[in-house]
Amino acid sequence: MSSTVSYWIFNSARNRIALLRGGRRLYSRAATSRNPLKWRPFSLASASSAFEGGSPSGGFALRKAYRHTSTEEEDFHLQLSPEQVSDLLRAGESSHKVLDFNGVPNSVLRFESNQLAANSPVEDRQGVATCVQTNGMMFGIFDGHGGHACAQAVSERLFYYMAVSLMSHQTLEQMEEAMENMKPLLPILRWLKHPGDSIYKDVTSVHLDHLRVYWQELLDLHMEMGLSIEEALMYSFQRLDSDISLEIQAPLEDEVTRNLSLQVAFSGATACMAHVNGVHLHVANAGDCRAILGVQEENGTWSCLPLTCDHNAWNEAELSRLKREHPESEDRTLIIDDRLLGVLMPCRAFGDVQLKWSKELQRNVLARGFDTEALNIYQFTPPHYHTPPYLTAKPEVTYHRLRRQDKFLVLASDGLWDMLGNEDVVRLVVGHLSKVGRHKPDLDQRPANLGLMQSLLLQRKASGLHAADQNTATHLIRHAIGSNEYGEMEPERLAAMLTLPEDVARMYRDDITVMVVFFNSDSIDTFCKEG
Repeated sequence: MSSTVSYWIFNSARNRIALLRGGRRLYSRAATSRNPLKWRPFSLASASSAFEGGSPSGGFALRKAYRHTSTEEEDFHLQLSPEQVSDLLRAGESSHKVLDFNGVPNSVLRFESNQLAANSPVEDRQGVATCVQTNGMMFGIFDGHGGHACAQAVSERLFYYMAVSLMSHQTLEQMEEAMENMKPLLPILRWLKHPGDSIYKDVTSVHLDHLRVYWQELLDLHMEMGLSIEEALMYSFQRLDSDISLEIQAPLEDEVTRNLSLQVAFSGATACMAHVNGVHLHVANAGDCRAILGVQEENGTWSCLPLTCDHNAWNEAELSRLKREHPESEDRTLIIDDRLLGVLMPCRAFGDVQLKWSKELQRNVLARGFDTEALNIYQFTPPHYHTPPYLTAKPEVTYHRLRRQDKFLVLASDGLWDMLGNEDVVRLVVGHLSKVGRHKPDLDQRPANLGLMQSLLLQRKASGLHAADQNTATHLIRHAIGSNEYGEMEPERLAAMLTLPEDVARMYRDDITVMVVFFNSDSIDTFCKEG
């Protein structure tokens, strides 16, 4: 079956892509219906190697495990054993047990995460940190498009804006005094999972300057206790996006700083961020990442509680918002081919100033001598671009008071949700916990829904195919790319999806980043009893 799978994948890729040659860019008329590209354009270099053949390069350093970049059928072989498949899937996984802080019980017990790339380099980012001054925990998934620059910047900076927003007036005064006297700042964040090695080390002083301006403005509000969590999330998203836009408009002498700022502003990122403090769970979302709760009722049945709505063309409320913000004459051109202005899948995102700035501002900024081709800056003005901005980073914020029956939170980029539904994810997590012995649903004594029973049976059937994943996020990714339409694991499909050449992989799946946060029911009970 493996050769059949690989042959179908490559012939399907060639047949489903219609190319329009224009300068040094190629534009796709169609991508796969299951996993469409967020941006229509993709680079000529990638396309040429995909459709004209190229030399193998890159890949994982595993014995007999190869990931070719050539799409010639005769060069393509599935050479992965089940052990090597697991090695590839588990390469990016991590887990972290959360400890109580200063004797105060934490409502978060642990979190597990993993990431599987489709783009090269991967455009997703993730982060976990604790606000030192408030003890609230923050979890974030950041899905980049048009490059990874914006997602990297947002993943590094957004938590700082959030932490500063929650500081008391007294703490902000101490921060400002330290800056004025050139003394060390108070600690702001304690990173538990950092977004990775920063490529912005040379521009952190610019970032700090803008963060300082933000807390100075908060000081001017004279609020003793800081913003509410909902206000902090709302302001942090929008303020960071505004700073990203302003940083490239300001005159910058350093070429590295100018180039990086341009790449951040002209690429984009959607974001889903959760803040947990005691029983208080807030989720802010801008774009098409998603967060759901896995809930076990008192009778033992499991259900899914969505905490976000995707901001895209299939969201009627989002379409109504866009129509309210633009003239009636644009109603038919706001969404074309299920994309914002025919270009972008999500309707909310950081960066993407091509859909926020006026045409004149874009021309003025780009006329400063940037080598846009070397920086891979996408320049394209949609034909119906009349009343910008069309895109916003303003998030939707959801509040949920945690209860004992709320067992876990799943945050993930749309690469997961393209493959699995909300209920599928909950069933897979519950079945996985049962299999690894961390949690056992009492199926003999309590009623269980048919969906959960089916999931458990399918997983037991597949259990002989590979050693059980210990990481829940890895388990979800395995099933996302390896399950057929009936939810059954197909080893040949899984191996084929993992060995797709880099220039073809993105046609069939997106980067997938998953974070599963498990709650401590006993701690939540304690918080509830103490009010």
